[in-house]
Amino acid sequence: MRGPRRDATENRQNILTAAAAALNEDPDASIESIASEAGLSRRALYGHFPTRDELVEAVLVRGAERVGALLEPIAHPDARIEIALFAARLWAEVSHVRVMAALAVRAPHAVRVASALEPARARLRGTVLRGAADGTLRADIPPDTLARLIEAAAIGVLDEATRTSMSTEEGHRLAMLSALSTSGLGWREADVLIASTPGLSAPQTPSAPPPTATASRATATRRPEQQ
Repeated sequence: MRGPRRDATENRQNILTAAAAALNEDPDASIESIASEAGLSRRALYGHFPTRDELVEAVLVRGAERVGALLEPIAHPDARIEIALFAARLWAEVSHVRVMAALAVRAPHAVRVASALEPARARLRGTVLRGAADGTLRADIPPDTLARLIEAAAIGVLDEATRTSMSTEEGHRLAMLSALSTSGLGWREADVLIASTPGLSAPQTPSAPPPTATASRATATRRPEQQ
């Protein structure tokens, strides 16, 4: 029999998962709709998160910690390719939650989100410093500033994607091009680098249908937090 503490932990995770899904569909989703999706009462939800703002912030911070953990290990001897990989991974992890990701970088939650992303950002600053030192990246902007601009360039693609019907493949490429251009590469040079580096190619969408319709539906409806 599960104890109260395990139930409470499970309920909290269910709430965060339900809130992430609901808020990505509607940033103004009510506490009632989130509680319903989590299979809990409004009162039970408030037992974990006294205010809606606290719930939203917890969702954003959890997402940022997940993204940060995936970004931090990225490494490549060529600083240009490492930056392109950083931008591509950032796009891949947040493109399916575009509304939430756009919300995460804005006040009043930006400070907490930034703290969760700091290890990955520190890695990016190191990459920029290395690239500036070996001449592959621009050296006319302080590394800390340039690292922030590179991240902002990739996030800018996300902002654009929330306003258009940008495909996953298009966003993948544009995120890398924006980051590399900010890093000091000309657009032709960046395009050639992406085209000539196998690890930078966009994930291909299968052209043939999956083996079964049931498997297809299960994959399509699975939330990122459940994978």
